[in-house]
Amino acid sequence: MKIFESKITINKPVNDVYRFLSDMNNHQQLMPENITDWASTTDEASFNVQNMAKLSLKIESRVKNAEIRIIPSEKPPFDLELKWNLSPVNDHTDVLFTIAADLNMMMKMLASGPLQKLADHETQNLNSILTYTQDNQQQN
Repeated sequence: MKIFESKITINKPVNDVYRFLSDMNNHQQLMPENITDWASTTDEASFNVQNMAKLSLKIESRVKNAEIRIIPSEKPPFDLELKWNLSPVNDHTDVLFTIAADLNMMMKMLASGPLQKLADHETQNLNSILTYTQDNQQQN
């Protein structure tokens, strides 16, 4: 398994971060622009990665305010697991997003860069969305 990680600190309490991430409907906001045909429920999402593959993911487990584990709900092009680990630190949250992918040598060469970019993109978007929400609430 090849591991891709992205860490970030979000200036929000852990329960706010957990509440957002525990609903797959919110994950569309974290995705890059090359994701199309998004359909989701609280527990599952399916979408197309432009010029690559169709993916269907589901939340396999939730540990309140600590972890959300996401796995494929249909057979993907390669085995895959996404995990959000949350650690409360005073009034903010340390977030570790991990993508574990079982890639053969050829897929490692093709997919490693895009998967690391995806991990970084999702954590940056999470921070932007939750910070923007907080800023808007303070202005109102």
